[in-house]
Amino acid sequence: MSLYTPSEWPAGPVNLFARFIGPSPVTSVNPRVSLPQVHPTAFISPFAVLIGDVRVGPNVFIAPNSTLRADEGTPLFVGENTNLQDGVILHGLRDAFVTVGGQPFSIYIDAGVTCAHGALVHGPCFVGRGAFIGFKALVYNAVLGEGAFLGNGAVVTDGVRIAPHRFVPPNAVIDTQARADALPPVPASQEEFAREVQQVNREFPAAYSLLFGPVRCSCGLACGRPGG
Repeated sequence: MSLYTPSEWPAGPVNLFARFIGPSPVTSVNPRVSLPQVHPTAFISPFAVLIGDVRVGPNVFIAPNSTLRADEGTPLFVGENTNLQDGVILHGLRDAFVTVGGQPFSIYIDAGVTCAHGALVHGPCFVGRGAFIGFKALVYNAVLGEGAFLGNGAVVTDGVRIAPHRFVPPNAVIDTQARADALPPVPASQEEFAREVQQVNREFPAAYSLLFGPVRCSCGLACGRPGG
């Protein structure tokens, strides 16, 4: 039985818009305080956490309960039009990097990447443009080429490099380069699925920003109806 009849449903988001976007703590591992840098067209959902030197590009969607924590491995980079779905975790190891454009990154996620619900990306790690990381998949100490597709529950680790447009089957464990080199191309059906997911998620940053409105109290509450 519904809590409300349709005529009684709330007109807009009146719930707590609580998220944490804050500095990294000072530790012996990382003594420099850093703050996230978020492009104004990105949308960071309620209950998401960004800590430290996290760099979020244009039109990125970060869903509820995602955690991007640059308090050890740093920085973390999330490229344009990428979506990090509910419960995604990004974290990295001290003094372990990938190099992009001559600069070190703990994690570098290129443009147009999808990290599906519950995925874990742990640095050092590079995720190429348009890659797809499935539900509850794990990427740690690895390089994913452009358009790579990881099935649900897949594990890619131990320094392997996945070639562009290669398919890691669901629940597969790719922990040697020989296994990585034997992977098949991404099936056409999975490529189409990844495109559809991208299309939907690219609309979310602007749509959610309109829903919650441009005006927000300093305490982080979405105050009443959009824009009000």
